[in-house]
Parts: sequence; C-alpha cells; structure tokens
Amino acid sequence: MAIALADLLDEKQVILRLRSRKPANAIREIVQVLAHNGKIDMPETFLEQVFARERAHPSVVENGVAFPHARTDLVNQIVLGIGRSRAGIPFGQSGTRAHLIFVIGVPQQLVNDYLICVGTLARLAKDEAIRSTLLHAETPREFLDALAVETLYPGP
Repeated sequence: MAIALADLLDEKQVILRLRSRKPANAIREIVQVLAHNGKIDMPETFLEQVFARERAHPSVVENGVAFPHARTDLVNQIVLGIGRSRAGIPFGQSGTRAHLIFVIGVPQQLVNDYLICVGTLARLAKDEAIRSTLLHAETPREFLDALAVETLYPGP
C-alpha cells in the first residue's frame, strides 16, 4: 500500500494563520496543535528536542519553506504539523523568511521514511504552482489537497 502525504496529517494539524513572528514561538504554536490532536504525548519534551536540533543544525529556508524536526522516541509514527505565515518568519543566521513551516516528529526507526517525506515536501515546495496554492489556500482542506497529489513511497 502506498502512503500519501495526506495520510500523515489532517486538517486540524494545519495552521493557516500563525500568530507567532519568531521561529521558536511558531514551532511552539505548531507543536501545541499536534499535542492537542493527540499526536505527541509530551509536547514540552518534544519541543526541547526540536529546539536542540535547531541549535545544532538550524533549518535552512528554501523557497520560503522550513522543516524543523526531531528524531525522537516520543512518537511511534511520523507526525507532521504545518504553519503558514503570510509575513514570513526569519529563520537561521541569514534571517531568510519562511512562509511555510513543517514541524516533523520522526521515530528513530523511521529515519529513511523521514528522508523520503522531507524530500517529497521539498520537491513539492519547489513547484511554483503547488507553492502558490499552499500560500493562498483558504481552508486546511484546500491546503492538504495540494499536498495530496504526491505518493511518498510504495509499501510492501
């Protein structure tokens, strides 16, 4: 069975209007949504793991997209929360603005699946038409439909 990006999240895990203007606050806002939806049991611990990863290896923003993440035992499947900021949130030392932030929690045993997931998301974000749809979607369903065009990887 194939797994689509849409299988990793639902409309409740998409924030179309992030209130935050700083990276740490935006990540926290997205993690709170994941926790509220039962995707992460220990959100503060997970958040600290994401922040530790960001300190060691800051997310690079390409095409206005950032992928802060943590490899963690706090999740048993890949979890994905998304935030969108019209103004953009400056990431890293360069301060490049991210308009789309994909916060990802990855179990240690699924690192290869994570790489496929991020590669697929990055490829989608490079597509101008898809990126435009993501940036202008008026509902979480419209946003997810733009991502659902891709199959991540075939199953067994």
